Amino acid sequence: MNKMLRQLFTAVLVLFVVLGISSSLIMTVRSNALASDTRNVRTLYYTNSAARGAILASDGTILAKSDASQDEYKYQRSYADGALYAPVTGYFSVTQKADRGIEASEDTLLTGKSDAMFWQRLKGLFTGEENRGASIETSIDTKLQKAAYDALGDDDGAVVALEPSTGRILAMVSKPSYDPNLLATHDGGEANKHYAELSQGQASPMINRATSQLYPPGSTFKTVVAAAAINSGKYNINSQIPAGASYTLPGTETQLTNSSPAGDGSDGTISLKNAMAYSSNTAFAQLGVALGDDTVSDMAKKFGFDSTITIDGSAADGTPMRAVASRFPQQVTPDRLALASIGQGDTVVTPLQNAMVAAAVANKGKVMKPTLVDRVRFSDLSVLPDTKPQVMSTAFSEDTAKQLTEGMEAVVTDENTNLEIPGIRVASKTGTAQIGADNDSIDGWVIGFAPADDPKIAVAVVVHNVDLYGSFAAGPVMTAVMKEALTQ
Repeated sequence: MNKMLRQLFTAVLVLFVVLGISSSLIMTVRSNALASDTRNVRTLYYTNSAARGAILASDGTILAKSDASQDEYKYQRSYADGALYAPVTGYFSVTQKADRGIEASEDTLLTGKSDAMFWQRLKGLFTGEENRGASIETSIDTKLQKAAYDALGDDDGAVVALEPSTGRILAMVSKPSYDPNLLATHDGGEANKHYAELSQGQASPMINRATSQLYPPGSTFKTVVAAAAINSGKYNINSQIPAGASYTLPGTETQLTNSSPAGDGSDGTISLKNAMAYSSNTAFAQLGVALGDDTVSDMAKKFGFDSTITIDGSAADGTPMRAVASRFPQQVTPDRLALASIGQGDTVVTPLQNAMVAAAVANKGKVMKPTLVDRVRFSDLSVLPDTKPQVMSTAFSEDTAKQLTEGMEAVVTDENTNLEIPGIRVASKTGTAQIGADNDSIDGWVIGFAPADDPKIAVAVVVHNVDLYGSFAAGPVMTAVMKEALTQ
């Protein structure tokens, strides 16, 4: 009898140990996975049982908010001008975990679950007040966002506008876009249907082309090569460099030519300033080879190349918003280096990265960390400390920036007068990147800042798969954004 009791006691003890271990695993190791599982209806109800915080533009315009609903979810998420602001807000859905935009990067603050809101939750326990999520105030300028969106029209592409001195993102447009309201519906079947339709393939409108799509930058990359050359101390903006009507890529029979005879120079040379103004392929291909890939690559890295760039959030707050790494090739043969130095071959960038290049020149060589959130405001109107401007790197000297500005102004005054704004000095660099299996199409680029003598805004525009040079495909978009910014 005693033996049987001991065996029973041992079995019960083992079961309690197993129960304790399994419970601990569920509460710790697997808790986050279970909570985020879209099949967990209880979690969905809990997530929607409190008002999710609003997302606001810099002028207080509400981009996303939660209203009381008459169903089991209690609150319904809605988006004003959804397609216009989708790259900024992202989406919130009862069937899909938010994985992009502010909805994802600031999730715990929006839901009120953040550790930073502990005292607000504690206060609610004693006062009986409903737990409400924090509001997220972004740096987006609604007029600039609308100007960029309208100017891009029906084209596939992206626009990024930055405040050069701070890195604040003033506009971020991606087309084609989508309406987050389609995913916010409380009809689970409809939400899943729309998600399946919107999220598939490389042409998905849910891809933020400003941060998550890589494009060959074409001649806009010549700004980086020029920066490397001037900052090396071996060249200045008036230095004569080899050019010519054609250049044979080293070790090949491939001939590079220029789109304009002015880019050929005279007697085989051209000034660096004119090479920028007339976008001389033969000059910059040879300059890149002369500098070497280490020198050009080092400068590219100072701008932010070869690293993902965190725009907002942290793993503690949700899913951080990041830009994929732009790339400049390293340890390549001279022919590949020549192509990379004119923004072709293996060089690829995001529109955000190219906006940072323009902004760094405007900001006297300092590369600022791009930010999208100005401040977080709790329901009692207290705020987390405002986002402070942060220098990512000093890419080059103030003198180098001054010389680059001179070259970029010449791009407008000497060759691309369609980019001029009356009464305003504009600094720019255009780009026409050949794409497609037979180089039969174009990604049209332009980057720039204004006013050149007192920069207030830096802009990058890419228009994908067109048949126009960058000056004419992307130029009018940049001009529209700059005009709007400079009339405020």
